[in-house]
Amino acid sequence: MPIIRELDAVTIGQIAAGEIIERPASVVKELVENSVDAGATRITVNLERGGLDLIEVVDDGFGIEPSELPLALRRYTTSKLLAAGDLASIATLGFRGEGLASVAAVARTEIVSRTPGGVVGTRVVAHGEEVGIAEPVAAPEGTSVSVVALFENVPVRREYLRTPSAELNRISSWLSSFALAYPDRAFALRHDGKEVWTMPPSASERERLGMVFGRDAASALIPLATDAAGTLGGGLRGYISAPGHDRPDRRMQLLFVNGRLVRSALLSGAWTSGYATFAMIGRHPYGVIFLELPPDHVDPNVHPTKSEVRLRFANQIFDAVRRSIAATLTGRAKETARDHAETFAMPGVSFSPDSLALFDGPVRAEENGGGLRALTQIDRTFLLAADDEALVLIDQHAAHERVAYESIASVARGQASREPLLMPQIVELDAAQSAVLDRSLELLREGGLEIEPFGERTYRIVATPFGYGARRFDLAGFIEDLSEEPKQRDVRERVWASLACHSVTVAGERLEVDEMRTLVQRLQKCDNPMHCPHGRPTMVRLGPQEIARMFKRV
Repeated sequence: MPIIRELDAVTIGQIAAGEIIERPASVVKELVENSVDAGATRITVNLERGGLDLIEVVDDGFGIEPSELPLALRRYTTSKLLAAGDLASIATLGFRGEGLASVAAVARTEIVSRTPGGVVGTRVVAHGEEVGIAEPVAAPEGTSVSVVALFENVPVRREYLRTPSAELNRISSWLSSFALAYPDRAFALRHDGKEVWTMPPSASERERLGMVFGRDAASALIPLATDAAGTLGGGLRGYISAPGHDRPDRRMQLLFVNGRLVRSALLSGAWTSGYATFAMIGRHPYGVIFLELPPDHVDPNVHPTKSEVRLRFANQIFDAVRRSIAATLTGRAKETARDHAETFAMPGVSFSPDSLALFDGPVRAEENGGGLRALTQIDRTFLLAADDEALVLIDQHAAHERVAYESIASVARGQASREPLLMPQIVELDAAQSAVLDRSLELLREGGLEIEPFGERTYRIVATPFGYGARRFDLAGFIEDLSEEPKQRDVRERVWASLACHSVTVAGERLEVDEMRTLVQRLQKCDNPMHCPHGRPTMVRLGPQEIARMFKRV
């Protein structure tokens, strides 16, 4: 049997560094966070070949005392903890005393530092477990850390790295995102002697948002409602993208906990749940959320790179974030509805239950005779409407979905009732579909659709929401849609949205003029008329400027 023996210091250092230092961006993260802890107001990152040849971080913080500088490069030495009990109340970004030692384990590392009031600076060089002596050197106040030839002594790890441009992009993305939490500090990034970008101190968070997300994307960010923040014992604020502004992935859903940029699968789910019927499936909103929590409610000591945290009251935090997002979007939708509310004169209408059956009666005519006018149907899919200011294209299925969803939700909240069918609808399902339906029967009853078992894998629909009429319901399509929905959404909302989707007019279905008018009018009365319950837009407005551009007038 092999003999058990203690590993040497060099091997221990490289094993530990393998957990903390994954790539050049890991080094930048460790050094920049140290600069913030040191009270720096200006932080500059200089790179050569994407950080493979050189990473240099320069700050104007309070520096390190000459006698302590060699100690800073030793493993498990830190100024941020005194005893184990301090781990329960960490208020700094760094705390474990591993960062600088891990960097030195895989690259030649030089630190030059000068404290305020110091006559000269101090320089120390380290590589592996060897730490040189401190020597005086001319230097400005603050600290400069240079990391040369990263992973030169770990060739396998160096081969794992991507191209210099790819590594540069990783660093740029992390650093710019990190800068969101510190708008009062200046950040700069240089590469191969050229300036990549500079972020001067910002007078407002809005200005910094524009620098990080881009001007157009930042203009679509709306402040997060913070009514639900009181339950956290701390603070909750941020900015989230308005409905219709989204991205194909979650990378720009940024989260800061006590100033630390972290990842959280739990709070990614809160984004999804909060947006519920405001975001398209497969598309993701973006923005930034800042959580300020009591230090003893956060454990950052759960991941080697400190990129994840564990939250003491995770479920309450999830719910607060979800409710804040939902409240923000609901308020935005109501504002948009008021801004775009249009009315138009029309006679009383009666219609077949097979067309717009979820509308429980004709729309009463408005007296002003102006506003939005339904004109025609295009390709049996879109409605064309207009007022004196713009053309409006309406997706008839998405619009009817929204109206149906709010009607079903109203039934489920006890504001309306169901009505029995004179002739129950019989439906046969396969085993998998039957299992899904059995789990949803109670929620369907809440939404006004009552279904009873009627033999082996056979069911009959015996009652529908009031006003639903005799319209046939695509139960099999509903079950398939429900199975594919994101599980983070509230289960009731998922059921109601899918129920609405499979019970309304579809693309390719011809509508009469009165039906078009009724649909437009009902849509305007919805709480969120701009989006279907799956997040797709219901309408597109073409104003004078857009039309003029089409005709090359502007």
